[in-house]
This record gives sequence, C-alpha cells and structure tokens, in this order.
Amino acid sequence: MKSGTVANILQGVVFFALLGVVWEASVHVFEIRSYLLPPLSAVVGELVSSRALLWQHFWITLNEVVLGFLVAAVSGVVMAASVFFIPVARRTIYPLLIGLQSIPKVGLAPLIVVWFGYGLSSKVIMSFLFAFFPIVIATLGGLGSTPQHLEEHFRALRATPWVTFWKLRVPSALPSFVDGCKVAMPLAVIGAVVGEFVGSNEGLGNLILLATSSSRGSLTFAALGAVTAMSLLLFAVVAAFGRLVWWRAQ
Repeated sequence: MKSGTVANILQGVVFFALLGVVWEASVHVFEIRSYLLPPLSAVVGELVSSRALLWQHFWITLNEVVLGFLVAAVSGVVMAASVFFIPVARRTIYPLLIGLQSIPKVGLAPLIVVWFGYGLSSKVIMSFLFAFFPIVIATLGGLGSTPQHLEEHFRALRATPWVTFWKLRVPSALPSFVDGCKVAMPLAVIGAVVGEFVGSNEGLGNLILLATSSSRGSLTFAALGAVTAMSLLLFAVVAAFGRLVWWRAQ
C-alpha cells in the first residue's frame, strides 16, 4: 500500500476519532439527557447488544432499497433514452417528469401506503420514487454530451444508428449514469426509510420510530448508524461497479 494511501486513511481515522471524542465529552460536560443525545459509548454498546435485532431489520430495509434502486436504474435509462431520441417524448413526458419531481415525496408516502399496503411493495415504490429522477437527468445529460466530432466520424463511416448508440453514446454516457446512480443510491435508502416511517411493521425506519417512542436514545442512534452504514456500503458498491463497467467499456 502506498504511503499516500496510508496517510489518507489515517487522516480519516483520526478525524472521526476526534468527532467521537467530542461527542462523548459533550454529552457528559453539558449533561445532555440520554434520550436526547446518548453518549457514543452507549450507542456502541447498543450496536453490540442489539446486533441481532439491527441485523434483522437491516436486511429488510436493504431488500427494499436494492429492489427500488434497480427498478429506478433500469426505468431511468429507458426513460432518458426515450426523451433523448423521441422528440414527442421530450415535449410531453419530460415536462411531466419535472412536474412530478416537484411533488414532495414525503407527502406522497401516506397515499402510497394506502394504495399498496404495508408490505414490501410500498417501500420499493418509495425507494424508486426518490432514486428515479436523478438517474434520468444524469443519463440524459450523458447522452447529450457525446463529442460532436465523434458523431461525425461515425456518420462518415456509415455506421448504423444502433452501432452509433451502442459503441459511442453508451460509453460516453456511462460516467454520467454512474454519477446519477451515486446520487440516487442514498436517496433510495431515504425513500425506503420514509416508507417505513409512514406504514410498516419492520425495517430500520420502523425500528427508529419504536425506539424513539420508547425514549431509547441509544437504540435510535444505533438504528440511524445502521442506515448510514447501509448508504455508505451501497454507495461504495455503485462506485466499484461503475469503475468496472467503465473499464470494460474502454
């Protein structure tokens, strides 16, 4: 491992260790009640003692997030390609998407639960709604950023529209698509948790509500930590997948 990489890792470790020390000290110095802000040591202890419970709800929320994100990624690419290549869709569907995006998703959550129930479907839909638009916009921008001189080169070679799309536009749009997925993945986590807040009997969002209502601050923060860890893990997976796909597309 290079010395620069080790130094970067050490800087991150030291920074977060200092944050932990400040957190722990602040709770004791200012005598903050535990149901408002528990000490970090209590949260870590809760993570250990309630690991089975957290792990159970973690997998439920993870399943909702992954399904919602995958649906958003596939449908987002299809929608972006339709808007880019079909003028009628650009004049009709695209403004509709922008209008729908302006609707607060939190306000839609109760309706989604009423329409689709307390089960998996409503959480997947909420995750999808949060993640869909960033992927559409990023992919659309990527398709439109194809270098003009390369398009002219393909036309000079008399390449078919399909060859031009697959060999030129797709590789050009991949970085933007991956960036859109990076933005969308944490939003997909938020969407699933919001859906669990509104109507669910399981998942990390439901666990946070139960812990908060019973004034178990350490469990609340432990569940929030699990949500954060999930977002970071899935973000890293998307980033790694993006690097792999981009390398193979070269």
